[in-house]
Parts: sequence; C-alpha cells; structure tokens
Amino acid sequence: MKLISWNVNGLRAVLRKNFLDYLAAESPDILCLQETKCSPDQIEQLWPAGYETHWNSAEKKGYSGTAIFTKTKPLKVTHGIGHADHDREGRVLTAEYADFYVVNVYVPNSKRELERLPYRQQWDKDFLAYLKKLEKKKPVIWCGDLNVAHTEIDLANPKANVKNHGFTPEERAGFDAFVGAGFLDTFREFEKGGSHYTWWSPMGTARARNVGWRLDYVLLTPSLRPRLKRAFIQPHVMDSDHCPVGIELD
Repeated sequence: MKLISWNVNGLRAVLRKNFLDYLAAESPDILCLQETKCSPDQIEQLWPAGYETHWNSAEKKGYSGTAIFTKTKPLKVTHGIGHADHDREGRVLTAEYADFYVVNVYVPNSKRELERLPYRQQWDKDFLAYLKKLEKKKPVIWCGDLNVAHTEIDLANPKANVKNHGFTPEERAGFDAFVGAGFLDTFREFEKGGSHYTWWSPMGTARARNVGWRLDYVLLTPSLRPRLKRAFIQPHVMDSDHCPVGIELD
C-alpha cells in the first residue's frame, strides 16, 4: 500500500502543471492533499478511473482545505475533529479502513509575528486528543503539512530561525508531544541525517541551493511499524513550494 501526502498550495494551480501526470506515474493507493484552496465544484476535472475523492473545504473561499483520493472505498469519512473552533478551515479529513485510520491534516501556521501561536498550541493539544481517541479503536496513519521543523536537522538554518514561526520552542514541543504519545516519524525510521527538506521559500534560489525545511510528515501507530517498508521525500517534484512525501506498507 502506497500513501502519498502533498501540500499542493492550490490544487487548481497544480492541475495546470503536471499533477495528473504525477498521479498516473505514482499511482498511490491513497493520496492526501493539503492547501487545496478550492471545493470540488470549482474544478472541471474528471479524475482518473479507480479513485474515489473526498473533500473538506474551508468556509473561507480559496483558503486551506484538504482532500483524499483513494482506490479503496473507506468504511467512513469524517470531516474535522469535532471542535467548532478548529473545523471551519477544512484542515482535517479522516478515512477509516479495515486495518487503520488515515488522517490527513493541514496544521495551522503560527504566522510571521506569531500572532496565531497560542491558537496553534491549543490545536496541537486537541488534535493529539483526537488521534489518541481514534487509536483506541484501531491503528492510525496521519500525514500532512505540520508547519513545524521538528529538530535542528530538519531545516537548513536552525540557529537563525529559533524564534521564527515553524521552529519556535512551543511548536517543536507540540511535535514532541506527538512523539511522546507513541507516534513514529516514518522518515526518521530510515534516515537519521540532515539536508532532507519538503518546503523551500519561493524567494531567491532557496530550492536550487536546497535551503529548506522539513514541514511535511507521515506518522503512524507503532503497531504498524513491522509493515512499514519505505518512507520517502520527492524533492524532484516541483509543482508546489512543498514536495510530496510518502510511505509504503506491506
């Protein structure tokens, strides 16, 4: 089973590029998209045969949003986490399958002046509680743009960014809490070194110089670890300022 997660930073934009070619070439069993910035009625597109699509769009037009493309029909699809304060922005979409849940998430950004950091801290707590509630029933795979670089090796310039959004102690502690609750960062199960990033500033030549951040992750319940065969990052996929990440399970 191949799962891919990708912040497309506007689905309509990547559809004008190579999105459908990418989907055909990779043929993931499950594709989780973040920052779709649209609702399905805004896209005149026939999706490839074999995929069922599910959407959670933000109330605000052209903002946030998540989608899941899946070859296997889920037992159930849930929008949001059951908190009205969090669920207006289309940030979480959960698909239940026979063996596990897949949770697709676009975590709130703390913003440049950190004006949304307190909200982000509450989000982390409430989202973790949601994941642990699911986990009581069956294992969980969760993925998406988490808007944080977890450790110093997860961004090119850690010293210069300690007080910046995406690398504050508070945001990193939020990630620590997910790991402390047992969830495994799948990429780090295979790769312990640095210089592996999933987002690059569109300014200057950051991407060409690989001056980036690892903001996109796939995490899972430890009981699924024996089935985890591979975790990967695809920096060669250029259609968004984020690149796809994914896993393969037996």
